[in-house]
Amino acid sequence: MTTGRAPRHVPVLLDRVLALLDPALADRPAVAVDCTLGLGGHSEALLERYPHLTLVGLDRDPRALELAGERLVRFGERTRLVHAVYDQVPRALDELGIDEVHGVLFDLGVSSMQLDEADRGFAYAQDAPLDMRMDPERGMTAADVLNTYSVADLTRILREYGEERFASRIAAAIARERQREPFDTSARLVQLLYDTIPAAARRTGGHPAKRTFQALRIEVNGELEVLRRAVPAALDALAVGGRIVVLSYHSLEDRIVKRALAERATSRTPPGLPVELPGHEPEVRLLVRGSEPASEEEIVANPRAASVRLRAAERTRDPRRKP
Repeated sequence: MTTGRAPRHVPVLLDRVLALLDPALADRPAVAVDCTLGLGGHSEALLERYPHLTLVGLDRDPRALELAGERLVRFGERTRLVHAVYDQVPRALDELGIDEVHGVLFDLGVSSMQLDEADRGFAYAQDAPLDMRMDPERGMTAADVLNTYSVADLTRILREYGEERFASRIAAAIARERQREPFDTSARLVQLLYDTIPAAARRTGGHPAKRTFQALRIEVNGELEVLRRAVPAALDALAVGGRIVVLSYHSLEDRIVKRALAERATSRTPPGLPVELPGHEPEVRLLVRGSEPASEEEIVANPRAASVRLRAAERTRDPRRKP
């Protein structure tokens, strides 16, 4: 049941996010984009800290937009909430008449709200319909994937997206079971995983359903394909001096972000030339060495931070503009 206020939650790496975005947002009428609005915790902190900030919040989940809207309503016209997937940043900004932004934040993965709502099917700890769509109004469900994908495709997504050692064994078991009866709820899938994964393997590495549920969620929502488009689009939207911060929770996500930032941080001058060619300089400056994890103190206070990896960069040059 919905109360008058959005649920409270602890945003991951909040202090670090604010510190990294501060030079781009402080003491000016800046625009920031929260590409993964969720319950709006990061956005609320940004709006509180920067009184001249306009915040554009994107989320594909209508329920998240509703709850975040309740949380952020006190900021009035300083917030612009948009129902969109995060690779649609250019369209959203164009429709709002915004040419460039000064800060961009991605907090990837499933939100605490989605995990807490049992009927969404994201959590393996409770029986629910196998949905897992971040936008419950469109697209295929996790049940569709389980009941229609070939054994080869199931094996691929479990291995690639879930890093599941027993992917082929699980895929074959799913194919056998769905012939008897199609999958529709999570409890039956969890039981299949318990029965299929060897007992010795179940004793380490967390819940035996964790990797399969992660893989299904990524496939259902096209998360990696969206991210490959979204990071370059967000970098293109940044003004010179603007900053981007990305929080990833999966090695494949972090790898995509790393490559996108590294590509823009690399000079275009051909190797071997003694000087930097004009117009070939890097477009961004990396702000952290590698990727930053959460501190032990933060993980204790906020267990969701255990797997987070943070990357950040500052826009130093826009190749579309002449010096």
